Amino acid sequence: MTVRADGRTPDQVRKITVERGWSDHAEGSALISFGGTKVLCTASFTAGVPRWKVGKGEGWVTAEYAMLPRATHDRNDREAVKGKIGGRTHEISRLIGRSLRAIVDVRELGENTIVIDCDVLQADGGTRTAAITGAYIALADSIAWARENKLIPAKAQPLTDSVAAVSVGIIDGEPFLDLAYVEDVRAHTDMNVVVTGSGKFVEVQGTAEGVPFDRDELNALLDLALKGTQELTQIQKSALAGTAN
Repeated sequence: MTVRADGRTPDQVRKITVERGWSDHAEGSALISFGGTKVLCTASFTAGVPRWKVGKGEGWVTAEYAMLPRATHDRNDREAVKGKIGGRTHEISRLIGRSLRAIVDVRELGENTIVIDCDVLQADGGTRTAAITGAYIALADSIAWARENKLIPAKAQPLTDSVAAVSVGIIDGEPFLDLAYVEDVRAHTDMNVVVTGSGKFVEVQGTAEGVPFDRDELNALLDLALKGTQELTQIQKSALAGTAN
């Protein structure tokens, strides 16, 4: 079996750590690390909903994603300074929001909004998958906070499941799980997979980079992704139970 540069086997995720409650101010927060990738996820619970949802008796969950200027090897200007949010940032923000809404019953939230901010402190591949995985923990804690502070009924159960995400790819004809940056740039196929705790797919983003993939390779990648997200689900459960690193 191939041994990767960091010593992992092809079917291993990187070392995952979670620092739950990292922010003293946010209603829910988690600093999550997928190896060298580190993302701070914060959840803000506020009364009220966007105008187009007023009066429907439903809440709303949305997300924003950003990378700090030195999250990568070279400094990038802040998008706020540029005066324009990039297409990649918009796309990942929408992906995180969709992933979270897939496991939320907005009727149970009442007319309240939860905004998840995912800020990449350091990038080494898989920033969007780390963001989704950490965002769920922040979301769960913000809902628990709202329940404890009687902003939603004590019996309300907005969460219908959990959600996590992981990257997979094919390098030199072999499938790999949870790609670091040096692997991601070599991958002939790169895929991000979002899965609920019960094993249902929320989103599959897959692209061939020069070498098309066949159905057997697709199945192998999805099987790897399911294995990875099952492990991530257990890490999320441990973090929310207060037993994670």
